[in-house]
Amino acid sequence: MLSRYLGTSLRRHPRIRRIVGRAPKILRTEIPMLDVLIAGLAPDYVPYHRGWDLQRRIHGEVVARRRPDTLILLEHEAVYTAGRRTEPHERPRDGTPVIDVDRGGKITWHGPGQLVGYPIVRLPEPVDVVAHVRRLERTLMEALRPFGVDGHRVEGRSGVWVGRPGAEDKVAAIGVRVQQGVTMHGFAVNCDNTLDGFRGIVPCGITDAGVTTISEVTGVHVTPADIAPAVTEAFAREYAEMAA
Repeated sequence: MLSRYLGTSLRRHPRIRRIVGRAPKILRTEIPMLDVLIAGLAPDYVPYHRGWDLQRRIHGEVVARRRPDTLILLEHEAVYTAGRRTEPHERPRDGTPVIDVDRGGKITWHGPGQLVGYPIVRLPEPVDVVAHVRRLERTLMEALRPFGVDGHRVEGRSGVWVGRPGAEDKVAAIGVRVQQGVTMHGFAVNCDNTLDGFRGIVPCGITDAGVTTISEVTGVHVTPADIAPAVTEAFAREYAEMAA
């Protein structure tokens, strides 16, 4: 289990330990100033409500300074999450659960083949949410580059994008909330997931752009377990620079 989730480079990390609790099993990696919890990857998909409960519990502990900043990584069971700006007509009716959440933005899809990350981190004062989003974009672009994804930003839009003739496709979405100075929600990187879940909605309310996956962009089958070590290492570098 540890080998499948974290890969060779992180297996050698001197501070890795495994925590087994109630389902799902949680793998915990300690990095200076940052904990990484891998709460479930294929085939151990995490129901959205269970992941949300974990996220809120960790958020409360970070707010109370009972634990360090924490990054949760997982794959969800198929679900739509509707942000506060979602209109009634934007909700899909294909039978997939739709869960109202307390982040900004509109509706999106999560499911198998997509790596979801919840960075629960204390922001410096004065709180700058835009700077936090830019940091997430920069860190994800760094993590995906070794896989052959030349990601970039699009002015006025969040997330990581890849270009193709005449269009832009989003490969990683970002949606956050800040409560008591500590962030919630985070990012979703499309790895080898189906895109069918996006066809019944307008992802994040963007009508003039598409959605893609790492596997589609590169022509190589890439799973969430494949990129989890790179994402973890990119966040470790980012936090090391912040602490310097």
